Amino acid sequence: MIGLLNGRRTVEVPCTVEIEQTPESLHAHVSLDADFEIEPGDEVQVHDAPTSVPYGERLVVRRTATVTRAGRIERLWTKLAGHLELTELYEVSFSERRKL
Repeated sequence: MIGLLNGRRTVEVPCTVEIEQTPESLHAHVSLDADFEIEPGDEVQVHDAPTSVPYGERLVVRRTATVTRAGRIERLWTKLAGHLELTELYEVSFSERRKL
């Protein structure tokens, strides 16, 4: 299903949600069954997704997600902001260590 929300295109797609909390792994993944790639600025909202599983368990469920596609200007702005944030991170990560 395709719609428009505030001038942005929305698409509903099926997805798979996997949550695991075991001694080997702690993760949550969403795989979209879409024929397009998620790009900078796009938003994904999974409907009725579980948020946790008991320790030692793994859960895989099928749900629906709404993907809101970013417009050209929003996509460009997101890429620029991400680049600037990454540059700031480089400055912090590679600074000298000093003893107090």
